[in-house]
Amino acid sequence: MSSESGGPARHGETAHRPPLRSMLFVPGTRTEWLPKAEASGADAVILDLEDAVAVQEKQAARARVRELLLSRTESAQPEGASPGDMALFVRVNPLDGWNAAEELRAVATPPLAGVVLPKVSSPEDVRFADRLLSWCEHEQGMPPGSIALVPLLETAAALRDAYGIGWAASRVAYLGAVTAPGGDVERAVGYRWSPEGTETLALRSRVLLDARASGAAHPVAGLWTHIRDLTGLRRFAEENRSLGYAGMVAVHPSHVPVINEVFSPGPDELARCARLIEAVRDAQSRGAGAVTFEGQMVDEAMAATAREVLELHRRRNA
Repeated sequence: MSSESGGPARHGETAHRPPLRSMLFVPGTRTEWLPKAEASGADAVILDLEDAVAVQEKQAARARVRELLLSRTESAQPEGASPGDMALFVRVNPLDGWNAAEELRAVATPPLAGVVLPKVSSPEDVRFADRLLSWCEHEQGMPPGSIALVPLLETAAALRDAYGIGWAASRVAYLGAVTAPGGDVERAVGYRWSPEGTETLALRSRVLLDARASGAAHPVAGLWTHIRDLTGLRRFAEENRSLGYAGMVAVHPSHVPVINEVFSPGPDELARCARLIEAVRDAQSRGAGAVTFEGQMVDEAMAATAREVLELHRRRNA
């Protein structure tokens, strides 16, 4: 049995995870920026309680994020956001003590769509977070598995075991390689980042394959930290889309429209998909398995891919 993402269905997998083209970071101390994030068109926002918040501000940030979530509880959907709405995620601090567990409990409430978990090093970290989230869902009366888990692969061990991490819990979603200049991943792997991305191409490719094979839905990549370089952002996003990623993490609202455009099929692609499906259907009605279509040989496998593109587009715009 296959999951919606095309990989194997993981044991206990129940919750629907919508594809997300763009996930925009917003500091937990700046919840007043949320309207700007919504105006940018981001599919999801990640309210950050970790690196974007100074140590002395973490308690205040937690309180602000919880207040925001509670203020939106009445209009929230059980699985985060309805089509067209911006899903709310929270990046918590590493689960390395009871204080961190209490932080998770504070934010694990409707309308939370998911938790972004930093500094993951092994599948056991994921299983521990999964157990805590299951307890939080029970306490809040939420459907089991409704809160997605996004493990950040920021250590060499985690990057090497992306498949095991993706397979560790059915709630794992949006798993991918988030590479950037400086930061945890560069320090862990030792690469020297360049705008061309050649030094991380193999890493992003392998993690993408591991995420797909594990059944983790809709893998996402990132980051592009040059705020004003939208040309470079577009090139990087197009490369990630070509590799097979479904979306990207963003650090600035101005990046969201570019990312959304790259990870959305354009009118020409949609029209071609419709024509291809019709050409294969016509060939099958005549007893043929394959047909020449606009200079290429196509068959049912290509038609299935085209139908998936159209279905994802329909759901996103429903």
